[in-house]
Amino acid sequence: MTAPPRIESPPRPCIHTPAPEPLAVGRDAWHHHVTRIVAARDEVAGVRTYDLAFRDPAAAASYTFAPGQFNMLYLPGIGEAAISISSDPLKRASVGHTVKAVGNVTHALERLGVGDEVVLRGPFGTAWPLDELQGRDVLIVTGGVGLASVRAAILQIIAARHDYGRVSVLFGAKTPAGLIYASEYDAWRAAGIDVRLTVDEADGDWTGRVGLVTALFDDLDLDAAATGLTCCGPEPMMLAVVRRASAAGIPSAAMYVSMERNMSCAARLCGLCQFGPEFICRDGPVFSYDRLAKFLDIKHL
Repeated sequence: MTAPPRIESPPRPCIHTPAPEPLAVGRDAWHHHVTRIVAARDEVAGVRTYDLAFRDPAAAASYTFAPGQFNMLYLPGIGEAAISISSDPLKRASVGHTVKAVGNVTHALERLGVGDEVVLRGPFGTAWPLDELQGRDVLIVTGGVGLASVRAAILQIIAARHDYGRVSVLFGAKTPAGLIYASEYDAWRAAGIDVRLTVDEADGDWTGRVGLVTALFDDLDLDAAATGLTCCGPEPMMLAVVRRASAAGIPSAAMYVSMERNMSCAARLCGLCQFGPEFICRDGPVFSYDRLAKFLDIKHL
């Protein structure tokens, strides 16, 4: 039997992955560093803070971040997750990440301890506009583990406290046991930060407020025209907060939100974090509210 004639196929071009756009600090988005866990502490059940130190001294010396940015933490063979940087930007010995164990990567991270290694890419994303807020009153509203995203901003404000007017932190959690960083509230208050707390469900020892975080607005003496708002938490909570702030007279251009969508690449290539025309990993996660207002009202976007 005669074999059919062989048809030569034209050479197939290699699939080309486009290079990432230059980052603001001139870094390659794919450049990574090996870090070592130098401290790990439980904040509340299921939430732990990891302090990571760079193995390469040159990387440690050159690494900087701004409050509100995030890193991609990678565990070989398991995966990668975007985690907000929660540590003090002025303390350079290590970089802190407060992590809630909710997926494969974060549950695997939960099994690690001091001395274990984690691969890090970053920092990525936009930051809280602390320079623009100088001279204004600052209202920080957050819920649950969203406080991790603004903790770095709180610490930076404390370091330059005279640059800001009145500063208030409104923080809500489901239960008193979910109030992360509870051991730091007194120090924040001593530095001139008004810290107000609420929970959805009280226990027998709780004597504070019970209810939604938006109810904490009722007790504030706001100078709305002089106030800037930063907000991080679940999207329904943020939408309720910005509506309450708008009703109080805070200008939409002075309100900022941090979106917490699934970010897989941090280079605007995978599209998983697209929100309307925006990509959270590269255009955010911090946005001015007036930039996102018309999209936040669209359900299931």
